[in-house]
Amino acid sequence: MLEDAILTVGLLIVVAKLAEGVFRRFRLNSIVAYMATGVLLGPVLGFVELTGHLHVFLTLGIFLYFFLIGLDEIDVTAFMAAIRGRFFVAALIGVIIPLLASLLVTMNLFYDFGLQLDFDGALALAGVLSLTSLGVLAKVLIDTDRLREPIGIELFTTALIAELLMLLLVGLTIGEHSHDLSWMGVLILLGQIAAFTIVTWVLAGQVIPRLIEILERLLRVPQLSFGLILGILLVAVVCAERLGLHGSLGALLLGVALSRLPHQVQRDIIPSLKSIADGFFVPLFFSSAGLHLSLSFTELPGLTIAALAVIPLIGKFAGASLGALVARLDSPFTIATGLMAKGVAEIAVLLVLLEHDVIGQAVFSLFVLLMLAYILFAPPIISFAVSRARPHGRFKPPQPLPPNLLRFALDDITIGEVIDRTHAHPGPDLTVREFADEWLASNQHDYVVAEGGELVGVVSLAMLRYLPKHSWFDTPLRKIARKTELNTWPDEHVEDALQRMTENALTVLPVLEGESQEFVGAITSQEILELIMAEARGGH
Repeated sequence: MLEDAILTVGLLIVVAKLAEGVFRRFRLNSIVAYMATGVLLGPVLGFVELTGHLHVFLTLGIFLYFFLIGLDEIDVTAFMAAIRGRFFVAALIGVIIPLLASLLVTMNLFYDFGLQLDFDGALALAGVLSLTSLGVLAKVLIDTDRLREPIGIELFTTALIAELLMLLLVGLTIGEHSHDLSWMGVLILLGQIAAFTIVTWVLAGQVIPRLIEILERLLRVPQLSFGLILGILLVAVVCAERLGLHGSLGALLLGVALSRLPHQVQRDIIPSLKSIADGFFVPLFFSSAGLHLSLSFTELPGLTIAALAVIPLIGKFAGASLGALVARLDSPFTIATGLMAKGVAEIAVLLVLLEHDVIGQAVFSLFVLLMLAYILFAPPIISFAVSRARPHGRFKPPQPLPPNLLRFALDDITIGEVIDRTHAHPGPDLTVREFADEWLASNQHDYVVAEGGELVGVVSLAMLRYLPKHSWFDTPLRKIARKTELNTWPDEHVEDALQRMTENALTVLPVLEGESQEFVGAITSQEILELIMAEARGGH
């Protein structure tokens, strides 16, 4: 009955949030509190049980959860920039080796562990054991004040790439849809994902922000952007399902695309989404997972339990270590330990697999207990490894820096707080030869040309390649400086300015006063990086 479902939801939410407060006093993760709530109210006391009506709430919860992962944790811009870099190599090796090691158990390749899974189910379980939780790792780095140090940036970037790779893989294997694993079937599936991603990317990057801005100006409706985003999320989920993808993958990809929204728009929608998620859907979702927990996993053979616990653990650490060594990252032991972070995404995927009968209650219970062990014990181990890491002088930060790292590092810092208004800039009458001799700096490819309070334009070093060397001595900068409509202003958040630089392949933006459009200075991507490093040393 509907009344029973409403009563179940109310009991789970109230007890889960109260348990969260109690568990925090003992420094235990909130997910542990939610799971304990489900176990207490379900298998132990028998007060609540799952119903069809409750399933609707749980489904919405998982879609919202994966949407927030994409919105808050994953950054495709940094991912694409790192594809040819060391961090991508480290992450790729760090996920392939543990995935293969886990498949040894889940697919019964050399020994029958009795899991009786098809290929999709075996791959999904192996993916769960190979995932890295960027959220858990970021929290550890923040707590140890290492997020903005070289080791923190290395760990964060490598984990970001590893998490996205495995989430995409797991998203392909979960749900009700079976996929044709022939070459043609795989190509069709990849084409569907690419088409969905491109359409979502264009809509989220170009159409939705402008639509929200226009509608908010015309309609002036409270929480309009929040309502629109939530509605678009549900539409994206249905579109993904009709393409043969699981809705969680659609929610994840939409969140990734919308992570490029301006900072101000994100500030309008993310707090509301997180309030609903943290106050309602997440406690309900994970306490419902506790309703499924039982001691049935003890019926599994001891060798199966040991293999599922040990082999993926060894494979994960070995793969991450090897990846860090091959990529020549600092502190391979620390990198490998950091990539062992696991969080709630794994439990969310396990619950989806259980609901679609891919795994049974015994396997579900065993895996959830393994994930809870990671949640409890991995953070202190990672904190210890990170605290002992020492830089070796080889560090080169990824370009661009992941904007979601900047969300942690540069929260609420505006251009006006960091710009040096006394800094000089090359004038328009300076010759190219004089400019090259006096103004060129490392890690900067673009330069603002200004005179007094007037912006003349921007000179990029790439322009100089097309100017004959003999002309350098008599060509003033005003002749090669290009006019630009790209600029920033003192009230804009540093994160938004850096995002605009990244999207337009610039290393500098002129700063103009909002109303007068008077030129007051410039901000470079290198200055923002130095700001992160300065904050890591105790101030900005």
